[in-house]
Amino acid sequence: MVSTHQSEEDARNEHILIWINGALKPRAEAMVSVYDSGFMLGDGVWEGLRLYNGKWAFLDDHMDRLFEAAKAIDLDIGMTRAAVIAALEDTRRANEMQTDAHARLMVTRGVKMRPFQHPALSRSGPTVAIIMEHSKPSIPRPIRLATVPHLRGLPMTQDPKLNSHSKLNCILACIAAEKAGADEALMLDIHGFVNTTNACNFFIIRKGEVWTSTGDYCMNGITRQKVIDLCRNNDIPVFEKNFSLVETYSADEAFLTGTFGAQTPVGEIDGRVIGTGDLGPLTTRIRALYKDMIDQGTE
Repeated sequence: MVSTHQSEEDARNEHILIWINGALKPRAEAMVSVYDSGFMLGDGVWEGLRLYNGKWAFLDDHMDRLFEAAKAIDLDIGMTRAAVIAALEDTRRANEMQTDAHARLMVTRGVKMRPFQHPALSRSGPTVAIIMEHSKPSIPRPIRLATVPHLRGLPMTQDPKLNSHSKLNCILACIAAEKAGADEALMLDIHGFVNTTNACNFFIIRKGEVWTSTGDYCMNGITRQKVIDLCRNNDIPVFEKNFSLVETYSADEAFLTGTFGAQTPVGEIDGRVIGTGDLGPLTTRIRALYKDMIDQGTE
């Protein structure tokens, strides 16, 4: 199997320093309590950030989403936006990272007094942790997807737009895909239209047009939006719309978007080869436009 987050092995990651509540700790010593809300209940929010040429890509967008998610779940991060960014930079400098690094910034409701779900039992304040690794993507071939029965649901169950620690639905989808011999799961929405994968946003290309879901039932990823903006700014027809598996199987190209892999080609879905089964010409162009945007430091 191939993971959409597969990276080159890097021995430096054995010696990384991890930021936990203001302290930088060696990997082996970076621990949280078994009473922590994130460990016990998946009660928290997170962001994944990518470092290019000494700069965190789309940092303002990530901070906006983090603080919006925290507000949505009534979680006080206990830090200002500037303090969170300073913690990211302190961790980056401590690990001597300049590029090809990935950060996972996690905020939970903190350590609970007793092992039950009520938020009032979390009296110690939030737990904030930053894991930062050297990670250069190394995906040896296009991704294979399998459609699974697990859906991204309605906002009144668990809003899929929320980047929460509670990822079991997506994990079960990934397991189902792996059992079917695929790398990642293609998930439908509640109406049966193609939606997203368990870890990334999903796009197809048909006759020169780029299609992605309406965004109603998926995480509206930052990289997803950047790709949509790039298409609009470069005269590439792009549509956020409902489409079915029938239209997906006959696509000329397909790719995934995410902070880690940027644009990852899809070669096969449910045993059907997509296009040539390899990285296609329009995906290649979008990749180049995205890389130029990163290199120029523009958003």
